[in-house]
Amino acid sequence: MQICFIERIDIIVPPQPAFFDLYHNFRTIKSMHTAALRKQNAVAAGHPETAKAAQAILREGGNAFDAVLAAMLTACVAEPVLASLGGGGFLLGQMTNDHATLYDFFTQTPHTKLTESEVDFYPIMADFGAAQQEFHIGLGSIATPGMIGGLFAIHRDLCRLPLDIIMEPAKQAARSGIRLNSFQHYISTIVHPIINANPAARKLHENREGGPAVENDLITHPEFADLLEALAKEGEILFYQGELGQQLAKACREEGGYLRMQDLEEYQVAQRKPLLFNYRGNRILTNPAPSIGGTLIAFTLSLLESTQINHHPADSEEHLQLLAHAMRLTQQLRHAESIDQQINSTAIDKLIKGPLLVSYRQTLKKHATCSRGTTHISIIDADNNFASMTLSNGEGSGYVLPGTGIMLNNMLGEEDLNPHGFHQWPENRRIASMMSPTLAFTADNRAIAIGSGGSNRIRSAIVQVLINLLDFNMSLDDAVEHSRIHFESGILNIESGPSQQAVQILKNEFNQLKHWPEKNLFFGGTHCVMRDSNGYLHAKGDSRRGGIALEYQ
Repeated sequence: MQICFIERIDIIVPPQPAFFDLYHNFRTIKSMHTAALRKQNAVAAGHPETAKAAQAILREGGNAFDAVLAAMLTACVAEPVLASLGGGGFLLGQMTNDHATLYDFFTQTPHTKLTESEVDFYPIMADFGAAQQEFHIGLGSIATPGMIGGLFAIHRDLCRLPLDIIMEPAKQAARSGIRLNSFQHYISTIVHPIINANPAARKLHENREGGPAVENDLITHPEFADLLEALAKEGEILFYQGELGQQLAKACREEGGYLRMQDLEEYQVAQRKPLLFNYRGNRILTNPAPSIGGTLIAFTLSLLESTQINHHPADSEEHLQLLAHAMRLTQQLRHAESIDQQINSTAIDKLIKGPLLVSYRQTLKKHATCSRGTTHISIIDADNNFASMTLSNGEGSGYVLPGTGIMLNNMLGEEDLNPHGFHQWPENRRIASMMSPTLAFTADNRAIAIGSGGSNRIRSAIVQVLINLLDFNMSLDDAVEHSRIHFESGILNIESGPSQQAVQILKNEFNQLKHWPEKNLFFGGTHCVMRDSNGYLHAKGDSRRGGIALEYQ
């Protein structure tokens, strides 16, 4: 499908941030891209500083991939519970020439195991208010991080600007400080036991007076800024083979962690062909195997494609019934078919096209009349480059690498990522993530970059926003903010919004139903950008996770 975009009328570009005035030697780069700057760019992210970092790099002449790396690094400062260089993530990008690729820099299981009695691994309880969830932390919860590898691989392949320029917004934010906003403060209260795990973890969340940070307190991370400078000079080898990696491996060896230098030295960023499928004539690209989220999104939409969900009003009884039953069938698929183990592209193709889908569609027809520490960044630039990046540190392991300001991930302690039990993971394998950066190109020439945080809720959040856009023709704002449902562990969760009659009908069909009184980060955070059929850009940050949107020419 050929996509055609129409340019908008030029308007004046706002003044550039002051800190970039230091880089006079890059004025040539800026002049080369003056024409591009007269067009539109759009950014959606989980924090104002994250989005501003991307915007500043775009104004400096960078492309969407320069901008998404700047946002990624700044998110580690502005959204420290959700993003860390000690975690991992995915970038789904489509370039101006329509070539799309997926960078997998998610975490990897270690090469060897220990006996459980040797492992530093213990539970904490995260309190979401209307729900609680147990996580495990400690050195034994750390999987091999991929963020630093992803940073350098993406920069080598896709970026225009030097790495030290891309790092500048994050360094500035780390040294000058960022004030703790209400959403990030709320997140920190949810994972308070992790923040209080040890003095080093507490220090990451202290104000300048050394006390626990509260809303509007200024938090600085000078060690993180120093780390970025060191990485710019020495490269990823500093972490995967050098002093920092050796320090991490030593702590794990002596204090009950799995990681060894072999795990770090052999880590590889993987570049994959996106999972491509069609939904009602719209082309959708998402995260392929070995991650599981994209496959489940494809399966849910393939189920719904045979229904008439688009013939019913949003939030009607029929709409919610079809959606809830499709979610339940998708959950059954995950467990019954064990699709998170060694799934490949051939198996996925059979899932969304073969007899298994037919049988699940028949089951859906019978009913037709009756999590978490993750953040997302979406960017479209003036040259029609699309970047959809999802990042996660789990909730954090509680272990902070000394002198860096980096808290390592707890992916081996995430129940959602270990459905067959803790310490049962296969050695030296990518962890099957739910993260699903997604691009959609519609039959009426719209282009959408979307993704979400929220663990198991990632797939349901993305599916519902896509349905709102593709089936119900909602505006981007309405599509993102519309109430959501989610089925998991036998429980149908419903946000406030649907009528009492619709909720009552669902109660009659689902044994366990939880009605949430208001919007909640439990239901994900879909930060999206879209180019409409007339070529105009729109951006929307999900209010459930403190989202921010920036659009400019």
